[in-house]
Amino acid sequence: MSSITGKAIRLKRLIEPRTGTCVVCALDHGMTAPRLPQGLVELETRARQAIAGGANVLMLGVGMAQRVVEHLQPSTALALMLSASAAGRPEGPVVTPINSVEWAVRLGADAVVVYVALSGPDEKEMIHYVAQVAEACYLWGVPFIAEAEFPNAYTTITQQIETWGPEYLMRNARLCAELGADIVKVNWSGDEDSFARIVDATRVPVILAGGPVIDDLELLKRMEKAMRAGAIGCSVGRNIFEHPNPEAMTRALCRVIRDRWPAEDALAELRAIVAAGPSSVSSAQ
Repeated sequence: MSSITGKAIRLKRLIEPRTGTCVVCALDHGMTAPRLPQGLVELETRARQAIAGGANVLMLGVGMAQRVVEHLQPSTALALMLSASAAGRPEGPVVTPINSVEWAVRLGADAVVVYVALSGPDEKEMIHYVAQVAEACYLWGVPFIAEAEFPNAYTTITQQIETWGPEYLMRNARLCAELGADIVKVNWSGDEDSFARIVDATRVPVILAGGPVIDDLELLKRMEKAMRAGAIGCSVGRNIFEHPNPEAMTRALCRVIRDRWPAEDALAELRAIVAAGPSSVSSAQ
């Protein structure tokens, strides 16, 4: 089997063939957050809830992936992180390469993920690393998800946009695509028009990052706008695993992304499920 065939097979697990969409639950924040989010303490439960809610991809670190394998469904794709965040420097955290594409293949991963931060003192090394990962992914037939995001993922989107702006995201996303990324994950740029320009410039499938915890309706509205702008899905972490009902929140995201429901309708169902209690989620499917 050629590497090209292998990548094509794995991409069909990442991008759901019937709808052409991708719903990722990101559970890798134990390697990136300055403090461990409380919602990740019960990782196995959060993984199971996200899958039940409709997520078709789980994004994890190697160690935690081995803890949730028994909860994976045949249709669940596994995306392994190849970068972590090293803190402690005066100039702020730095993206740190970890693991390898070969190890991800040996663990049965369907994709690898790298967080890409530009415009810092390590930009040259960052670009070189992304290119190396892309080359290894081609060799091993593994899809490459590049997170073309703002340098600091733990400030508000408003702060990030004011500091860096949509042009930063456009440059980052296009660079990742130029270097060989198969899917590019991008922060919300502030409005639908600028996000559409980013999608158009990237030229490969784009998914929207969930970002910091925000109001349910605001999150769903962003997803609705992103889909209209040409995105194929989302990668959401904190807004799922920190939610009072992670399964219902994942279901609401799937309503907007896969079923193309208006955000208000998805929110109404979400609120009804939360009000009725956890046992009501399955009846809404």
